[in-house]
Amino acid sequence: MGKQSWKPGNMLNPVPAVMVSVADEAHRPNIITVAWAGTICTNPPMVSISVRPSRYSYDIIEKTGEFVINLTTEKLARACDYCGVVSGRNVDKFAKTGLTPMPVEHVSAPAIAESPVNIACRVTESRALGSHTMFIAEVVGVTVDDEYLDENDRFHINDANLIMYSHGEYFALGKYLGKFGYSVQKKKKRKK
Repeated sequence: MGKQSWKPGNMLNPVPAVMVSVADEAHRPNIITVAWAGTICTNPPMVSISVRPSRYSYDIIEKTGEFVINLTTEKLARACDYCGVVSGRNVDKFAKTGLTPMPVEHVSAPAIAESPVNIACRVTESRALGSHTMFIAEVVGVTVDDEYLDENDRFHINDANLIMYSHGEYFALGKYLGKFGYSVQKKKKRKK
């Protein structure tokens, strides 16, 4: 088996495909698709998104300091793609996709009602890094769809059919392989 050396590039795949919703100062909502989003801290809960300055939503985030990360499912894949290739300068993406803007606590940006998880964020720092600016944000609120709660209020996010983005393509998440720590977990002895 051979290997080739390539020039440096972003080959960290797959990544989540999320829709980030914003609202400008006149409360006009918009949606931008972001594949460069991630968790950066547990306590306080913090995330980051990276956005090109040429994107319509970039200036909105810069001015308002708020956004909502909306997790994307297989049912939302087409809308997710659409919101990534069409500019909010020219189109009302909520109207065009049939998605529903939903108010959430702590930010004036709307969430997407059809998303199983909405993560309300307030920017604490922005870093111009080259082609993209990274917005570092504190998570100030989370809403979840009760469709994925069981009778004990345990949240089953993996039942939502989340999608991922890998090198220009969208994929459904794969089969279950094990839970965190399964590689060192002691096997339970069977009762005789």
